[in-house]
Amino acid sequence: MRLDKFLADMNFGSRKEVKQSIKKGYVTVNGTVVKSDKFQVEEQKDLILFEGERVQYQKDFYYLLNKPGGVVSATVDNHDATVLDLFDDDTFREDLFPVGRLDKDTEGLLLIMNDGQLAHRLLSPKHHVEKEYYAEIAGIMTPEDVVLFKEGLIIDGGEVCLPAELMIDAVDEEANTCQIRLILHEGKFHQVKRMVKAVGKEVTYLKRLRMGGLTLDETLALGEFRALTQDELKLLRD
Repeated sequence: MRLDKFLADMNFGSRKEVKQSIKKGYVTVNGTVVKSDKFQVEEQKDLILFEGERVQYQKDFYYLLNKPGGVVSATVDNHDATVLDLFDDDTFREDLFPVGRLDKDTEGLLLIMNDGQLAHRLLSPKHHVEKEYYAEIAGIMTPEDVVLFKEGLIIDGGEVCLPAELMIDAVDEEANTCQIRLILHEGKFHQVKRMVKAVGKEVTYLKRLRMGGLTLDETLALGEFRALTQDELKLLRD
């Protein structure tokens, strides 16, 4: 790999910026100052220092974000802030993207990564990766709704949903509201809201709790993120 690409991949600047840094003698490879941006390095073997700081190569980046409401699940948007706008200069990379999407007003677990192969596997309909949500509802979900969801609900537009697991956690009859959890095995557009609407109720708050074996880290405040651990990555890949 070219030295300038190596440093740009590791977020030490744009290709143009790192070329200038190399020419100024800021970079050493195995103890020798290298001033050629075309110099070939072995990213996993060579000892590369930038202004005396060791640069270790990492190809793939994986983050767990507690998405806040008000930002969209996209890499760029002309009207709204995106989930990538939550990243600072030290962690932002041009190749990062959200895995799937949460609606603008939906909170909770969202994966951000640059690994297209894993993202495809997680989103592929044939893998039926579970997604668990917590929702607050205007109206009271019933045992009959539980059965309808389990059988595979028909929503607007005549779309048929895969069987889903509806759990009614709390009911406030006086306020005519309830709290539910819902486990889906697919990802239709606005699916939770549309399923709840199909049985005559309305979602007033929605939060994703889990994707596959990965659960939201409740120590993360809204808008905060952290790198996935190796154990968490294994959960996603298994």
